[in-house]
Amino acid sequence: MNKKSLIIFSVLCFLACPLVVQAKTEEKPAVDVEYETVSDENSVNQAEFDIKKYSKVYRGVTKDGVVMQALEMMKGTIADFSYRAIMGNNLTGSKINIKYRNLAEIKPEYASFDALGWKSKGKLHIFINEKHKNAPPEAIAAVLAHEAIHQDEFASLNEETYAWTLEAATWLQLTEGNDFATSSGSALVEREEMLKKLFIKGNYTDKYIKKAVWTNPGYANMPSRSPGFEDEHL
Repeated sequence: MNKKSLIIFSVLCFLACPLVVQAKTEEKPAVDVEYETVSDENSVNQAEFDIKKYSKVYRGVTKDGVVMQALEMMKGTIADFSYRAIMGNNLTGSKINIKYRNLAEIKPEYASFDALGWKSKGKLHIFINEKHKNAPPEAIAAVLAHEAIHQDEFASLNEETYAWTLEAATWLQLTEGNDFATSSGSALVEREEMLKKLFIKGNYTDKYIKKAVWTNPGYANMPSRSPGFEDEHL
């Protein structure tokens, strides 16, 4: 299968999945909902990217240039559903706020998480682990594609399988022929490359990703199904 056929096949796999109508986040009123400006130290912002211009487009979503680049990459791709969800087409009807955070400040057990979907006072947030500030925008886009699926308090193994598979397909599509992104050495890229290998090993399906999700000790008490993800064959 050549690269062009691979991407087309990935898109078809995605379209075959059921329409997402609900997903998970956690309701925690104590979560800080103020926006913050992320430091540009060691930034991977593309020199030609006009942050000032896109700050108007993504007002209320992010103030970080790399996240803006990631969002721009998602438009019109396999991650377009997630892009539209972030821009307000979600269960709350409002934009999802995205920022980097020390996730251990929310709960110590979240310290190793790469990102987290959260709901506070009716507003959705995506918190990216601050250790990934230097990850390339393609990797951030893949994580956002995943996290934007989580929009309510109902979580399930089916939902995580869907989100992980979409993340892998997004990374695969955005990095076709992109050696800079795949060889950046970032910890988040290592995750995405692992997911890509599972996706390809499963012949561009969720076969091996599903096994990884269902045997993940972090999901040990998670139900198999949730609203929008009831299909036992997902």
